[in-house]
Amino acid sequence: MTFAPPPEAAAWRHLGARTGFEVVYFRPTGGGGHRVEGCTTAVEDGVAWAVDYAIDVDRDWVTRRAEIRSRSAAGPRHAVLEGDGDGGWRIDGVPASHLDGCLDVDLESSAVTNTFPVHRIRLAVGGGAGAPAAYVRAADLTVERLDQRYVRVAGDGQGQRYDYEAPVFGFTCRLVYDASGLVLDYPGLAARAL
Repeated sequence: MTFAPPPEAAAWRHLGARTGFEVVYFRPTGGGGHRVEGCTTAVEDGVAWAVDYAIDVDRDWVTRRAEIRSRSAAGPRHAVLEGDGDGGWRIDGVPASHLDGCLDVDLESSAVTNTFPVHRIRLAVGGGAGAPAAYVRAADLTVERLDQRYVRVAGDGQGQRYDYEAPVFGFTCRLVYDASGLVLDYPGLAARAL
């Protein structure tokens, strides 16, 4: 399955779990990859936070580098994640063996990072795959391993649908994507605004 090229910009409204907004810009890089730059802001459980990010993915949509900055009443935070393309990671220059086998970064604060695995795994209808990710918490930038699974249940030239599961959170939903592989509807979390 191939996707249309990403648009220059996209945006989402946070729903349910938090109130806020995310804006992202896509820039092609050498070798067919992309730089994904964005900002997401929200109020969640009475705490206001903002997260800025720049994520580099290669031509296969494998995350190679993510620089993330957050701000909240607790103060500013900064983290750099670097992937070797084969599932090895460094966080701020320190090896992170708990992320071994992960090929994606998934930001708690972001809807766009659910784009990376569907581009990378390119499932046929009925196909499923695990997609463990380096999961970055919004408020303090703690990085955890997030085991997740995608099963493609439908798709046509206008978009695709995947059943998504993150067992550690007991969370399942059906994600709806556009023809570029960007989330249109993330039930209870985000809806596309642009």
